[in-house]
Amino acid sequence: MREIMGPLIAIIIGIFMVILDGTAVNVALPKLMTEFHLKNMSLVQWTVTGYALAQAAVIPLAGWLSDRFGAKRIFLISIALFTIGSGLCATAHSVEMLIVCRVLQGFGGGVVSPIAMAFIYRLAPPNKVGQVMGMMGIPILLAPALGPVLGGLLVEKATWEWIFLLNLPIGVIGILLGIRSLPNIARQSVPGLDLMGIVLAPIAFAALVYGVSRGGSPDPVTHKPMWTDSLTLTGMIVGAVALIVFIFVELNRKNPLLELRVFRSGNFTRGIVVQWISQMAMFGTMFMVPLFLQQSQGYSPIKTGLLMLPQALASGIFMPIGGKLSDKFGARPLVLAGMTITTFAALLLSNISADSGNLAIMLPLAMLGAGMGLFMMPLNTHLMQSAPQNLVGRVTSLTNAAQQVVMSFAVAGLTTISTTRMSDLISAQHAQGQDPRPFYADAFGYTFGILVYVAIIGGLLGFMLTRPKRLPSEGPEGTEVQIMAG
Repeated sequence: MREIMGPLIAIIIGIFMVILDGTAVNVALPKLMTEFHLKNMSLVQWTVTGYALAQAAVIPLAGWLSDRFGAKRIFLISIALFTIGSGLCATAHSVEMLIVCRVLQGFGGGVVSPIAMAFIYRLAPPNKVGQVMGMMGIPILLAPALGPVLGGLLVEKATWEWIFLLNLPIGVIGILLGIRSLPNIARQSVPGLDLMGIVLAPIAFAALVYGVSRGGSPDPVTHKPMWTDSLTLTGMIVGAVALIVFIFVELNRKNPLLELRVFRSGNFTRGIVVQWISQMAMFGTMFMVPLFLQQSQGYSPIKTGLLMLPQALASGIFMPIGGKLSDKFGARPLVLAGMTITTFAALLLSNISADSGNLAIMLPLAMLGAGMGLFMMPLNTHLMQSAPQNLVGRVTSLTNAAQQVVMSFAVAGLTTISTTRMSDLISAQHAQGQDPRPFYADAFGYTFGILVYVAIIGGLLGFMLTRPKRLPSEGPEGTEVQIMAG
């Protein structure tokens, strides 16, 4: 374990920086709108949307890039690109320039997580994989909770530029530590460039993320979700068609960009469905709770972020515990225990009201963090162990690309449910012009009630998981993953 601590710290720094920045920017949007003299959020929102689309476009390429050019080289280049993009964001004098620089950030940041997961999985001793992955998972759940707190503090106490300037020393430290400590994993033979896959994958995932995100957004005039908007339909149709063609092409390629044949493993398929369901609950809650606290309770961004901290702290405590236990017992008992805790947390959140105190919100958030911490990384480990070892890089690209789409569906779907519920309540009670906070609380409680059923489904599917056998590599690469010092 001691010999991989250096590489582990370098990778954690990279992941933490990327995820923290993504969530910190969200709370700065009102400030950016004022700074650039904009009348509404429609243009400045693209600083978030453009970043997400860039990530969705580049994630499918991560596995191929690391196989072709080496995981260490691509990881360091991606951190450097993200750091450079951060510096450019801080110098932006217009919202258009900021959007372009955020896209550059997204191209760098999108590659970091899939390569990091494959990197750590290959470095970890076989009997310590869960424990090591649990340690790496801490920043994945901690950063989204700390991001709003840090973003709120920087926006209120300093200037919005510091959200990006803070990345410069962190990025430099991560690069220097990575150069020194990350080993050179031998590149795998990549017979040919899957041009069709490289073209279709970014189109499919980016278009779907855009269409779904726009569909769940409220119309500036009617305040209703824009699922029938022409741009929404165009994005979803283009994305769906490109995805169907992409799947057909990849299944008939000898060396595809994303290895979809892993779905032939029932264990992998069940595992990734459980992962999608858990991600819906996690990302949905991370999006909905801050909205509830600010809209229904009237809290500031900083206070909202502080109330979200129990979720992050509980995740940080239970993530290593879950990783260590998964080495002994596998993912299934941890998925069942974690999903049970998550279900009760969602049930408590479904009963919140405009008069709910801080404890009524912090307790279920802590439970949610504990539940997610128990099984999130064991489930990731389960998926990688269910695939041939030389395809681990492609599997992490596949799971991370799917995560972008699932996250968009979760946020858009829950936003639609909440918005529709609130509109129905106001119409039914003829409450135009009244204090909207009780209606916000009712709508959010109703939406969290939906998440209860989502978590129950995930728990039931968790019963079907079986502990995977470590599969050998497919093809001429053999069964060993070679690592060269340096």
